[in-house]
Amino acid sequence: MTETESETDAAGSTERIDLSDRDTATPDYDDAFDAVVVGAGLAGSTAALTMAESGLDVLLVERGRYPGAKNVFGGVLYTPTLRELVDVDAAPLERYIAERRFGMLTDEDETAVSISPGEWHDPPHNDSYTVLRGEFDEWLAEQAVEAGATLVTRTTVTGLLREGDRIVGIETDRPDGTIRAPYVVLAEGGNSLVSEGADLKETERRENVAVGVKEVLEFPEREHAIEDRFRLTGDAGASYHYFGEGAVGDAFGGGFVYTNEDTVSVGLAYRLSDAATSQPDPEGTLNAFKTHPAVAPLLRGARTVEYTAKTIPEGGADEIPELVHDGAVIVGDAAGLVLNNGLHLEGTNMAVESGYHAANAVASAAKRGRVDADALAGYREALESSFVVENLERYEWLIERVQEDRQLLFEELPRAVADAGSEYFRMDRAPKDQHAQTAKRQLLQAVGGYTGAAKLAVRYRKLIK
Repeated sequence: MTETESETDAAGSTERIDLSDRDTATPDYDDAFDAVVVGAGLAGSTAALTMAESGLDVLLVERGRYPGAKNVFGGVLYTPTLRELVDVDAAPLERYIAERRFGMLTDEDETAVSISPGEWHDPPHNDSYTVLRGEFDEWLAEQAVEAGATLVTRTTVTGLLREGDRIVGIETDRPDGTIRAPYVVLAEGGNSLVSEGADLKETERRENVAVGVKEVLEFPEREHAIEDRFRLTGDAGASYHYFGEGAVGDAFGGGFVYTNEDTVSVGLAYRLSDAATSQPDPEGTLNAFKTHPAVAPLLRGARTVEYTAKTIPEGGADEIPELVHDGAVIVGDAAGLVLNNGLHLEGTNMAVESGYHAANAVASAAKRGRVDADALAGYREALESSFVVENLERYEWLIERVQEDRQLLFEELPRAVADAGSEYFRMDRAPKDQHAQTAKRQLLQAVGGYTGAAKLAVRYRKLIK
């Protein structure tokens, strides 16, 4: 019996019954399942769903009270692959993304670009939606259960079982909580202690990890505050990203504001190495970001209803661990499958894609009665030929360039752009051409003149290839 059971009444609704306070015996799941999935996030539930639909008996193990309870994500869910697996329109989505805004912040100024194509208002809305993962992850896990998987919550996986080099199951914190199974899918997230403890991957270096902090805010005094503040109608939503010292101080990263149905998610993420040195107070940095002149009006009158923090893998393609082992595969954030190059902040689609391909590889190996890494290699091959690894590899150079040019891009250039914009649109009795020439000089001075501008264009030419 799981700690949270579902009972369905005649009308088809589902009632969740919390069994955490009952004196129930730990069930004996040893050798009862074909595969065990560690973690009921996007990657884990997708893997469980896909394997269950392939006819495998699957155990989905989640350490939280319910799937999503431990997830602090507050952003955009990208649904192209999910749409092929489940009825996305029936999912607990918040808003579709109708506008993307990118702002460069100094301490006081903002220079921004907004993108809002008309086609984003039409289904499927560019397959981009804000979600609250506590609700969405629970729903997706329920889809896996309906497909035949078994969900166990409030259960922490403490280690892996081995026979020689082969993974043959998991150890949990339950009494007599050893569970053997031919295949283990490790979807434990960015803080992947089980995989690291079993030497299936190395601990991430802090320069390859970001610390993320997020608040969910509500507007108790204004019923239509979100629509009014962000110029939205109906179910349309907005995704605002911010860069520069006005967003994250002296750190490499950025801030964000996402609109949910009746709340907003506001937060920031920057390198863990900066959190240990130049910008050691993420909560204080978030508070400063929230009071920036470009951000504060959006949040005026809001109150915090949730505060969370997490680590985010950002090592790129070069830091992807070995994905396939005898009896086990690694998926999602645990595999470092996150793209954050400033323009593209993606991880949800990569998590789903990896869970899907891993599940297919396990199902294929099970049909052949094999558990060795070679039999599971189809997962790695499918992922390498998918958009996941292709996108990570494509933008590997960009992260390195931005890191090298961080002072220019996050401090000097935002100030120069703000000053040049102020100068260009200055209203006085001087000729317009005079202001235009002054603004041009300000920009050129920031990048090192025409020569510096040419060098900068060469450094970032791959962006338009």
